[in-house]
Amino acid sequence: MTGPASGAHTWDRSFRLWDSYFAVIWLATQVFVLGAGQPGRSVRLAAAALLVLLIPLYVGVGRRMLRGQPSDGSPALVYLAATLALFLPSAVLVGETRLLAFALVPQAFMTLRRWRATVAAATITLVPVGGWALVWWPGGWEVFFHALFAVVTFVFSVAIGGWIIRIIEQSQERAELIAELDASRHEAAQLSAAHGALAERERMAREIHDTLAQGFTSLLMLVQAVEAELDHDVPRARRHLALMAETARQNLAEARALVAGGTPADLAGASLSGALHRLAARHEAGLEVTGPVRALPAGTEVVALRACQEALTNARKHAGGSVEVAVALAYAAESVTVSVRDDGPGFDPDAVSGGYGLAGLRARAAEVGGAVRVHSVPDAGTTVTVRLPVPAVRSEVP
Repeated sequence: MTGPASGAHTWDRSFRLWDSYFAVIWLATQVFVLGAGQPGRSVRLAAAALLVLLIPLYVGVGRRMLRGQPSDGSPALVYLAATLALFLPSAVLVGETRLLAFALVPQAFMTLRRWRATVAAATITLVPVGGWALVWWPGGWEVFFHALFAVVTFVFSVAIGGWIIRIIEQSQERAELIAELDASRHEAAQLSAAHGALAERERMAREIHDTLAQGFTSLLMLVQAVEAELDHDVPRARRHLALMAETARQNLAEARALVAGGTPADLAGASLSGALHRLAARHEAGLEVTGPVRALPAGTEVVALRACQEALTNARKHAGGSVEVAVALAYAAESVTVSVRDDGPGFDPDAVSGGYGLAGLRARAAEVGGAVRVHSVPDAGTTVTVRLPVPAVRSEVP
């Protein structure tokens, strides 16, 4: 058997059944002892008195031992030694006492390991017969009968003891398996929570980058433009100041929508084309819409809007404020495409490393099954195209 495990007994924490079994066997034994014809009354009373002492021993010590794991520890050995010290004299004096073996042998297998439990079972079943024969010198046939009964009892006890040990082992294995499952479930819950926290952190980082960070970037570029225009182009500077105010209001609306977890401010109560029109106007870009305009799934519209925001911000940030920027929105039967083109200096897309913009844009598009294409050549401008799948339009047959 495996070593003792920590905690209470794993295979039976309720001892009402064992208590009842012990009580029934003990009462039956007392009845047989006190009602026996031989030996004399005083001897039977002495045997019965010894059996009475087993009750506090079992209640005070035995039940605690039975709740522990089978072992060869001193407490279990001391308990069984004390039990035998009370049982064996009584069994030697009055043969009927041997009935109590049916309550004591299981305790041996429940508290000791197999070989010591077998020795204890042999002591409980065989020694009383030998002692009884030496004290009372009964007839040969009577000794044979009692010896045969003792051997049968011993064999039966070993068989029952083996069954008890198998039950304990199976219950221990089951308890260990349950503990492992609980630990695995707890670990899985922790991993799930960690994964959820990471996913939420990535989502928030992407939302902040695509909304607040871009808005602040636009504000900084507008401030630089106003500073450059105050001395020689005041009307244009005023237009940029008005655009700054509009951008700040839009950023505030985006922040509120982000906190509330609602629809992006540009899409609140508006179509995708209307939202892109206002977005393009804030970036002084034109918008061209082709195809039949229609409502799209909310997730698709959000990705299209964020893609346009990212591309426009990058165009103004990297290409400069004097470049021409054009936005195109194309509705097709099974897709919608947003493209942002500028005539700036361009760059080598393969040489881009680091940053969150394009990586976040590709991640957003991938979430709805879309794709991002960046075409740029140094000194030849840049075009960012995002194609997103949408449900096909079904014509109704009259």
